[in-house]
Amino acid sequence: MKSFFEGIAYLFEEILFIPFNAMREMELSNWTLANGINWIFMLICAAAIYYWVMQLKKFDANNEENKDSTAHSYL
Repeated sequence: MKSFFEGIAYLFEEILFIPFNAMREMELSNWTLANGINWIFMLICAAAIYYWVMQLKKFDANNEENKDSTAHSYL
């Protein structure tokens, strides 16, 4: 059983983390490239927020939202 868990540890530490180890070694020479995954996630989040705000503006412009004070049970 011990060898099974050591095999899982080897898989994650030596094989699956190869790209992350390369980025960690690259950090001192090129910070922007080393944080490329973070930049990609920030771009995806910014696009999602932009889409969400545009949808909110579209529904607000069509007056589809019920803005009555009794529209929601918690108000």
